[in-house]
Amino acid sequence: MSGHSKWSTIKRKKAATDQKRGNLFTKLVKEITIAAKIGGGDPEANPRLRLAVDNAKANSMPADNIKRAIQRGTGELEGVSYDEITYEGYGPGGIAIIIDTATDNRNRTVAEIRHIMSRNGGSLGETGSVSWSFKKKGSVSVAKSAKTEDELMDLLIDSGLEDLKTDDDDYYIILCDIKDLESIKKALDENGIAYEDAKIDMIPDNTLQLDSEEALKALKLIEALEDNDDVQTVFSNLELSEETLSKLN
Repeated sequence: MSGHSKWSTIKRKKAATDQKRGNLFTKLVKEITIAAKIGGGDPEANPRLRLAVDNAKANSMPADNIKRAIQRGTGELEGVSYDEITYEGYGPGGIAIIIDTATDNRNRTVAEIRHIMSRNGGSLGETGSVSWSFKKKGSVSVAKSAKTEDELMDLLIDSGLEDLKTDDDDYYIILCDIKDLESIKKALDENGIAYEDAKIDMIPDNTLQLDSEEALKALKLIEALEDNDDVQTVFSNLELSEETLSKLN
């Protein structure tokens, strides 16, 4: 799991670039709009919306943008209607890939996803072809400087903590049932512990480590998918070796 959990380190570094080009804000706005449409515009009564709003604030999205996204979702403002579609497939070396999208044009999205996959050594599969080997979990990153592993476990065990993974030399990854994610966040807030990347994650039952050349091809595919405006999140069971990580730094 350790190599896989290093994804969050890479994503933290990538987030700054995403935000500068507006890619991240686009994805956050879509998630807020969809969450408000499905569960209503009150974050206190809609856990998915609360998580989306918290993530938007953590990434410095202006309050007016958040408010308008919620109003588009609830129908108070006119706006685009998005459909959520999940695609599954395989990448270089046979890694499993799950692609969550939010789109206003299904035909465009599937054509673009198929094109990105094929030109980067991947292929789309049938629904359920790889998702059976992943479990949906709540995930939060906490800096190791905040608490020791034992202290963090003691603080969170009654809030739904299921596992505590090592991301890299700097972060822990807290895993919990989705329904307990808000409880975990609340416990961290009450104890003055800063956190990042609070999200719903897809954790693979088993990871796959490729040689560096194949791993870099897989990362290129994943980045190309993430750069697509219709793609919200990409999950994979790729295990990153130390050799591969060294080539990314």
